[in-house]
Amino acid sequence: MRIFKFGGASVKDAEGIKNVYSVLQQVGYEDVLLVVSAMGKTTNALEVVIKNYFEKSPELQASVQEVKKYHNQILLDLFEDEKHAVFTAVNKHFSDLEYFLSSNKSPNYNFVYDQIVSMGEIISTTILSHYFNHVGLKNTWVDVRNLIKTDNTYRDAVVNWELTQKTISKNVKKKTLNITQGFLGSDENNFTTTLGREGSDYTAAIFAYCLNAESVTIWKDVPGVLNADPRYFENTTLLNQISYREAIELAFYGASVIHPKTLQPLQSKEIPLYVKSFINPLLPGTSIAKGAHLEPQTSCFIVKKNQLLLSLSSIDFSFIMEENISEIFSLLHKYKIKVSLIQNSAISFSVCVEDKFGNFNDLKNILAKKFKISYNENVSLYTIRHFTDKAIQMVEKDKSVLVKQMSRETMQIVTKE
Repeated sequence: MRIFKFGGASVKDAEGIKNVYSVLQQVGYEDVLLVVSAMGKTTNALEVVIKNYFEKSPELQASVQEVKKYHNQILLDLFEDEKHAVFTAVNKHFSDLEYFLSSNKSPNYNFVYDQIVSMGEIISTTILSHYFNHVGLKNTWVDVRNLIKTDNTYRDAVVNWELTQKTISKNVKKKTLNITQGFLGSDENNFTTTLGREGSDYTAAIFAYCLNAESVTIWKDVPGVLNADPRYFENTTLLNQISYREAIELAFYGASVIHPKTLQPLQSKEIPLYVKSFINPLLPGTSIAKGAHLEPQTSCFIVKKNQLLLSLSSIDFSFIMEENISEIFSLLHKYKIKVSLIQNSAISFSVCVEDKFGNFNDLKNILAKKFKISYNENVSLYTIRHFTDKAIQMVEKDKSVLVKQMSRETMQIVTKE
C-alpha cells in the first residue's frame, strides 16, 4: 500500500479537489490511502471560532457562518444538484459543531480546541470522498479517530502505538482507495485529540508504519524539498535526495516542509518518503531514504520567526550550575515552551524558545523569584546546515545578531531585524 498526504493548499477550492483526482489518475490509486488536511485556511478560521467562543463574543455565530459559507461554495462548485447527499453530510458535521458550542461545559482550552478544530479535516475528507464517488472513483471514507489512539494531551497528543497498530491493521481495507483525515486521533474516552500543528504528515507516517507501506508521498505546491523557504529566501535549490538523518536534522531545526515527528517511524522500517508537486505530479521531486547523500551538496537554510530570546542570570552572581539548569528545563517542560537554542556562561543562561501555548508570562513570574530576567521578543532564529562564509554573510546582512553558535555542520544565529 502507498500512503499519499494532501495538505490544505491542495484542496483549498473546487479546482484543487479536481486536481487531486487528476493526480490520482496519473500516478494510480489502487491500494492507496489518502491522508487529507482541512481545506485552505480552515484551521485558522476555526481558531477564530474558538477565540470568539471563549471570549463570549457576539461574533461567534458570524465566524461559524464564515466557515460554512466557504465550504458551501466549494460544494456548489463541485456538485450541480444541491440535493446531493454530500450537502446533508456536511450540514450534519456543522450541526455537530454548533451543538458542541452550545452544550460544552469544559473550561479546558486545549480540549475545546481539539473538538472544534478537528471539524476541518472531517468536512474536507467528507467532501473529497463524495466527489470521488460522484465522478466514478470508488473509495472508502475512514474516520481516523477510530484508528489512531492517543493519550489525552490535547493539541499535542502522544500516540498509543500498540493499540493504534491493532486498530489500523484490523480496519483499513487494502486493494482499494481509502480516504482519511490527517492531524487527528482520539483518547481512551473517544474525545478527539490532535497531533500538533502540521500533524497530517505524522499521520501519514503512522499509517505507513502500521501497514508496512511501500512508500509515503507528501504532495505539496513546491517541486520537492527545497534548501530554503522561498517565502524568506531567493534562488532556492531543489534537493533531489536526502538521507533520513539529514531530513531529521532539518525537521528538528524547524524546516516546515516535513513535520518533525514524521521521519522516525519511517526510518525504523526503512519506508521511503517522497515529496512531490501536486501541480506537476510526474516530476521526481525529492526522495528521502536510508543512506542517501545530500544531492546537490549545498547549504540549507531554516528560519523560525516570532521566537523569544530569554536570558537568566543569578541574583547573587553565583555560578549557573547543573542544578539550576535542570530546574530551568523542568519549568520549560512544565509550561510547554520549546527550546531551539541554548547558550550558557558562568553566571548566565540563555535560551531561544517558542511560546506555542502562550505560557511565557506564567513561566517568567516563576523564574523571577530566583533569577534576573531579560528577554527579546519577536526575534528570528536562522539555522544553516552545511554553512559557508557566503551563507553566513547572506543571513547576517542588515540584521542585528544577538547570538551565534557554530558546530561542525550547523550554525545558528538569533537576529533582530
